[in-house]
Amino acid sequence: MNLNAPDFSTFTHQNLQLAYFDAGNADGEPVLLIHGFASTANVNWVYPGWLKALGEAGYRVIAIDNRGHGASDKPRDPEAYRPSVMAGDAIALLDHLGIDQAHFMGYSMGARISTFATLARPQRVRSLILGGLGIGMTDGVGDWDPIADALLAPSLDEVTHARGRMFRAFADQTRSDREALAACIRGSRDLVSREDIGRIAAPTLIGVGTKDDIAGSPQDLAALMQNARAVDIPNRDHMLAVGDRVFKAAVLDFLSSHAG
Repeated sequence: MNLNAPDFSTFTHQNLQLAYFDAGNADGEPVLLIHGFASTANVNWVYPGWLKALGEAGYRVIAIDNRGHGASDKPRDPEAYRPSVMAGDAIALLDHLGIDQAHFMGYSMGARISTFATLARPQRVRSLILGGLGIGMTDGVGDWDPIADALLAPSLDEVTHARGRMFRAFADQTRSDREALAACIRGSRDLVSREDIGRIAAPTLIGVGTKDDIAGSPQDLAALMQNARAVDIPNRDHMLAVGDRVFKAAVLDFLSSHAG
């Protein structure tokens, strides 16, 4: 397997056409990958080598382009981007593929979506892998209004907010629909209560870069959960942790210990 983009298909949910790929070992246990804000299935999972690593390990690898991202439809209403709504897209993709249960893996916003999916439909989640989001899941990750403003600015040159510049540059690099992303960042910030996070019984792995200034502590989040452990991704920030080999090794070990 290589790092070239696989073929994508589409399905319809809530009158939106949503893109996804279904690759790897067709007979393997399914792993559903849910990317982060302003990213895509390819940017988060193919180019950093996740499709290759998981496919070679024998898994069926499925990834969705979240609404507002990649090749999926891009509504402009912030209410269309509630994490519970996007979690419904993920479950609908499993329904579309006839999959009863999958390992869920999400990065950053994708980790939040995966958590909402687990709370709503726990029987569909064999295990849960959360990357790039620790205690920020319950306590928040700061003020994201400047990021929406940065996305809507006429150009990157006019953005002075540091985190806003980072996400605007990323959105420009991925040629994203910046109006849809601004709606997404305004609608997708719902937190998970500490009580709710404590209800999750699925085996969970939480990986965060040690230089990530967005996610919050993975250990603090793991401590609230029934069956979770944290892994530090050394010397990686929020943007670089996703493809790190330490994270990949931890995920492959975790998946093998929770295979059906």
